[in-house]
Amino acid sequence: MPLIHISMRSGKPEAYRQAILDSLYRALREALNVPEDDQFMTITEHAAGNFRHGKAFGVNRSDDLLYIDITVFNTRTPEQKKALFQRIADLLGESPGIRPEDVFVVVADAPKENWSVGGGAQFA
Repeated sequence: MPLIHISMRSGKPEAYRQAILDSLYRALREALNVPEDDQFMTITEHAAGNFRHGKAFGVNRSDDLLYIDITVFNTRTPEQKKALFQRIADLLGESPGIRPEDVFVVVADAPKENWSVGGGAQFA
């Protein structure tokens, strides 16, 4: 049950944004074995003046940078997360053509009792 928030600079066409969502969903299915139709994702677009990045950690990022925040149950192993990071970079490279240097991902773990996915406290 990952929850994904993507931040990016504005100006890309809808097909580009849909390709990002499709690639992320595929990466989640392949690396984390999320169930079919487990898609809870948003994209927020920012004007150039509201979107900043640097070259920290020796990475030469461009204005195509994506900030990808993923919240998951705290049951994922480090190996699963590493596989997810790689699969996201690979698939976004294929479609819509984002360089690996422009894929910035943070995975946050949350215990199941911290989730309500509709209709009340399913996991608490």
